[in-house]
Amino acid sequence: MNPRFPAPGGTTLRCRGWRQEGLLRLLENVLSVGEDPDNLVVYAALGKAARNWAAHDGIVQALRTMSDEDTLIVQSGKPIGLVRTGPQAPVVIMANCNLVGQWARAEVFYELEKKGLICWGGLTAGAWQYIGSQGVIQGTYEILMRIAERHFGGPGSDLAGRFVLTAGLGGMGGSQPLAGRMANAAILCVEVDPARAEKRRAIGYLDRVAPDLDTALTLIEQAKAQRHGLSVGLIANAADVYPELVRRGVTPDVVTDQTAAHDLIHGYVPAGFALDEVRALRTSDPERLMAASRDSIVAHVTAMLAMKERGAVAFDNGNLIRTHAKAGGVADAFSIPIFTEAYLRPLFARAIGPFRWMALSGEAEDIARIDDAVLELFPDDAIVTNWIRLARAHVPFEGLPARIAWLGHGARTELALRVNAMVRDGALTGPVAFSRDHLDAGAMAHPNIMTENMKDGSDAIADWPLLDAMTLCASQADLVTVHSGGGGYAGYMTSAGVTLIADGSEAAEARLRTALTNDTSLGVMRYADAGYDEALDEAAAKGIRRIALG
Repeated sequence: MNPRFPAPGGTTLRCRGWRQEGLLRLLENVLSVGEDPDNLVVYAALGKAARNWAAHDGIVQALRTMSDEDTLIVQSGKPIGLVRTGPQAPVVIMANCNLVGQWARAEVFYELEKKGLICWGGLTAGAWQYIGSQGVIQGTYEILMRIAERHFGGPGSDLAGRFVLTAGLGGMGGSQPLAGRMANAAILCVEVDPARAEKRRAIGYLDRVAPDLDTALTLIEQAKAQRHGLSVGLIANAADVYPELVRRGVTPDVVTDQTAAHDLIHGYVPAGFALDEVRALRTSDPERLMAASRDSIVAHVTAMLAMKERGAVAFDNGNLIRTHAKAGGVADAFSIPIFTEAYLRPLFARAIGPFRWMALSGEAEDIARIDDAVLELFPDDAIVTNWIRLARAHVPFEGLPARIAWLGHGARTELALRVNAMVRDGALTGPVAFSRDHLDAGAMAHPNIMTENMKDGSDAIADWPLLDAMTLCASQADLVTVHSGGGGYAGYMTSAGVTLIADGSEAAEARLRTALTNDTSLGVMRYADAGYDEALDEAAAKGIRRIALG
């Protein structure tokens, strides 16, 4: 947690109700755990909580003074105005970084961003839903466990005795070392920025930082031999390390990458360049920097492909590294599969995905009590019960105490209603905020990540997240947002996000029941429409009212 931006907490209201107060605390929270809060950057090099500090202050003032009759409109991180809607309407409606199709290009985004007209909200940064690296840690863990089951021993297997190679320890990639250790892997994480590696080590996500590659490999080999989980960081450039491992004939069991490769200017650091040099080039010569980043990514991905050819399980972790490699001339970059299609699509087809809750009181004990409720409500859900027990033992809180667990249709609603009752009955210290990752069943169109190789070919159709956002507005959610890509992601994705505040009231109960049920219903419908058997089965079993034609 950043001491200059402390996480909020307590039960004293600064706003006129818990709906507004809850969203204000979430905005404060993303800055408390953000990568560069002085510049409002939460993660992914450019993912911002607000467009600028004046916009931030305007959002805060609006939240503190608005009534339940008002809805705040936010455009690319800037508060535009309040409209009179009523107590059943959203508190905040926002749209971040949505460009008209032919103009949805990186160079257009950078020009508009330079003029102060737009900002990228990432996925959960601009929607004030980021909870630190924990936000993606279960997803990373589940991918690794699915790899273990499929490639290294079948159901019940883990990655004991296996070497996982990856890179990137930023706001997203920082989850990798802990997830790898929890899966019992010996995981080597290459990171170019010493400060990021130290941050992950300080909060308990990273076990060791090796002084050089030889030491790192020795530690990995020892952990493999002892078959216990260990995470090792190495301060180096992945575009140097990966080819060097290929040259040495060292092949990991699993290889991936989660550097900020999506952004060739503000994210990825090319080999041969010092960090200070890269920071200077971002403004003095961005074209040179983009070309150097693309060249490094070519070497980076070429080495991954060589490892794959030698038997490593390779996968893309959703950072567009294959896209830039192909643009740089690596014709077979997309022979590396995307993690969603390769390992998680059967879950998404049933609308099972990353659901999260945050204790607005700031009290860790509230999360512990909700953990107990999860274990009581879903004793037969092996994924959820396993995760809650692991998270309790291994995952430290950053900022507001929070938890994430992969829950699906019906289960999300059931848990939220139980929690709302716990708030009402005084079993929790204060209200709880619920949200989910934008990478969710009905909430994202991204043909290189979430919707790659859809069964019916509907990869690029962005109607679904737009329908999701409109459905959530109609369902009385507290915050609803539509985001599209910025920087290197410009033109590649559109997503919808939602937040709901469980304050113990009957009105909150109605909002939670309606919004969460409809959100996952649409997710199942999206995959059923594409012809996935799992979604068709889920719709039939749960009574989801889809319209089947023909």
